[in-house]
Amino acid sequence: MRRFRNVSLISSFVIAIDQVTKYLVVSYINPFDSIKIFPFLHLVSVRNTGAAFGMLENVGSGFFITVSVIAIVFVVWLLIKDKRDYLGLSLILGGATGNLIDRIFLGQVVDFIDISIGRFHWPAFNVADSSLTVGIMIVLLTPLLKKRHL
Repeated sequence: MRRFRNVSLISSFVIAIDQVTKYLVVSYINPFDSIKIFPFLHLVSVRNTGAAFGMLENVGSGFFITVSVIAIVFVVWLLIKDKRDYLGLSLILGGATGNLIDRIFLGQVVDFIDISIGRFHWPAFNVADSSLTVGIMIVLLTPLLKKRHL
């Protein structure tokens, strides 16, 4: 039971931080504005109607809502079925839910973290995207790291 409380806390924290930061971006940063934090980091206000990095932007939000719900159900099923580490799955759950909230209420996802180094420019992303990425990396790398230590 403690594991599910931890999952709830981690996921809820990710969702809260994601939604608060997106609210602040929408409220205080105009589209096409850029706020320089560091030479390589800017805050912007971008709307993404597609998947990661704007791919499949013409598919429609209904498709992405369906995919998100299926992914969330699958992650919850893994959390119930599996006794493995829950941190990565909790981060995935929180990130997927954060972006799902945007898609349901806005029909698009708010992105605002803009990173560029020299000529390299990464597409804008958000807290939910970061949580998803870190969670996926944890889920994929944990079994590999455990095998190395055997």
